[in-house]
Amino acid sequence: MSATTIARQCTLCEAHCGILVTVEDKQVTRIEGNPEDVLSKGYICPKATAMGGLHHDPDRLRTPVRRVGETFEPIGWDEAFAEIGRRLRAVRAEHGSSAIGMYLGNPAAHSSAVLYGGLLRAALLTRNFYTASSIDQFPQEFAAWRMFGSNVLMPVTDIDRTDRLVILGANPAVSNGSITTMPGAKLRIKEVRKRGGTVVVIDPRRTETARLADEHVAVAPGGDVYLLLGMLHVLVTENLCDRHSIHTQCSGWPELRALVDGVTPEAMAPHAGVDAETIRKLAREHAAAPSAVLYARIGVCQQVTGTLTHWLVNTINAVTGNLDRPGGQMFATPPIDAARYAKYLPMGYGAWTDSSGAYKSFRSELPVAALAEEITTDGPGRIRAMITYAGNPVLSTPQRGRLGAALETLDFYVAVDMYVTETTRHADIILPPVSPLEREDLNILFPVFSVRNNVRYDARVFEPPADGLEDWQILARLVTEVLPLPARGVTGRVTNALFRRLSPVRLASAAMAAGPYGVLRKGRSGLTVAKVRESAGGIDLGPLRPRLPELIGTWDKKVRLAPPDFLTAARELVHDAGRGRSFTAPSEDFDLKLIGRRHLRSNNSWLHNVPSMVKGKDRCTALMHPADAAERGLLDGAPVTVTSATGSITVALEVSDEIRRGVVAIPHGWGHREPGVGWTVAASLPGANVNLLHDPATIDPFSGAAAVNNTWVRVTPAPLAPSATPTLAESAPTA
Repeated sequence: MSATTIARQCTLCEAHCGILVTVEDKQVTRIEGNPEDVLSKGYICPKATAMGGLHHDPDRLRTPVRRVGETFEPIGWDEAFAEIGRRLRAVRAEHGSSAIGMYLGNPAAHSSAVLYGGLLRAALLTRNFYTASSIDQFPQEFAAWRMFGSNVLMPVTDIDRTDRLVILGANPAVSNGSITTMPGAKLRIKEVRKRGGTVVVIDPRRTETARLADEHVAVAPGGDVYLLLGMLHVLVTENLCDRHSIHTQCSGWPELRALVDGVTPEAMAPHAGVDAETIRKLAREHAAAPSAVLYARIGVCQQVTGTLTHWLVNTINAVTGNLDRPGGQMFATPPIDAARYAKYLPMGYGAWTDSSGAYKSFRSELPVAALAEEITTDGPGRIRAMITYAGNPVLSTPQRGRLGAALETLDFYVAVDMYVTETTRHADIILPPVSPLEREDLNILFPVFSVRNNVRYDARVFEPPADGLEDWQILARLVTEVLPLPARGVTGRVTNALFRRLSPVRLASAAMAAGPYGVLRKGRSGLTVAKVRESAGGIDLGPLRPRLPELIGTWDKKVRLAPPDFLTAARELVHDAGRGRSFTAPSEDFDLKLIGRRHLRSNNSWLHNVPSMVKGKDRCTALMHPADAAERGLLDGAPVTVTSATGSITVALEVSDEIRRGVVAIPHGWGHREPGVGWTVAASLPGANVNLLHDPATIDPFSGAAAVNNTWVRVTPAPLAPSATPTLAESAPTA
């Protein structure tokens, strides 16, 4: 049988790199980068090759399953939907709409099926809605909302034109960008330096990105906010700000000046873990560069000061004239211009809280840190049924280890997932979508945050099986089942028939027609899905362009430099720092700050079941500086116990001078030893669930996001070695 090659994208992370998938005799035989892709230009990372392994994985569910005792048995689609509808409607009838909770995981945003996720959430009318955003990006959204009037207006780093790139708490050499989609980030970073620019990485660890940079500043975990305050003091007091940009773009300049007047680098240096002269140098060089941009991401999002840090990042870019200009922070002009209209959406901030009153709603959802307690706490609004879509919160969120047990107490739980995971093993029914290679798509989300305007189409590599359903089809059927339809036998069939004609590609096509490049504006020359389908690697729509005035949602069309609640919190932080109290000071019982880290071959937990992604040495290790290890009598490769105020785990120690003293780094998403999990490969791997160490009550106070980079721990020799199960050999089969 002859080989066939299909062009599409890898959808395993935000980069969506263009790939060429070669198939022979219904088997993926090769995956390589697509040199004609307008954004990735032939680059791929190792994860892209996992698309084949994921598709062929024998552990992946192909049909719906229903729990019977401790196991699952196949069930037909119609029977499954009928039971789901009957039981969910019964819960709502008895306990109210908010008795049904819903959780959307990170992969949900990687396809346009997220539209139907939002539709299902609307149909449920529940206050108990949660997403992975409150574990990885809420502070960034909150700062954008308060400064620009819309949570969608998170500025993009114009890396391809900047003269100075300063990266805080991000590792794009591994992630290829996040909320700044930049596939081939390594090459883009090298290009900054090649054209005479400068790259600086501010991170407690000498990351893969830091190794490409001109300078690495080993900030203390949680010290970014102090470093940025010190930089802002230098910019203001040395008259290094761009007055024209400030007066034409911004409001709140006098209040901002008053805040930083006495916040000297010398005062901030002990708390930042960076000397005062380095802080001054960073500020002066940022102001002096022809164009410059601070780019911060998940490492600072996952801090108690996450919102304040992102506010200061945006503020420094703005006051130095690097907002909405080439080479600085900009906003994309995507084919479906969601950012243009997002400012009209209500944020629902504080419209309701969890049952304890500790967690406020933001963008009409609650922080996921509250989820376990909302299932187990008696009272009005208690979650009694649950829907999860494409998420594994038992592993990926801090819950003191209680979420799995909480899910067991539900009256009913349905999961939309390809696997039996640590989370979905508790489900009553699991509805598996077809594999990513069996779907077609026109992504609507990531072009909003791409470093270059573009549109690309995802073609099917395989035709889906006759009895298979895509994500959006499953979610649409669930919408029909939960809607209060009269004469359901008839109206349900009509509703389903309507949804079958409204695929995400058709919806995207209609929205694109009305967009900035669409046929309703450009006539016959406008974009259509047909034109995108025919392109070899998408359509390039040009570089980012200034457009803040048409997007901003504040009442005076000005960037708010000094939101009053941010100023109050910053003053309190500075006041506490002046008395020796800061987020970087160790506690009496714990002396190491725990931070996260990621690997190029790891993304979501289900990639751990693809042999090519987990071959080689153990990746779930505790990374520690040699001096810290020596002080504690710890040996490289030996098992250690990492203990926090919340719990303890045992992992292997990895000793390296790439990490700052006083810090230990452990990746999340590991620890696949729960009974009943359907992962043959992942279950054999060493590692532990680092989220058992994080206290869900430790949050960014503005957004409610889990502050998992603020956990203090101690590390001691493990009394017993962990499982001796070896890692997969280098000779393991590849995708």
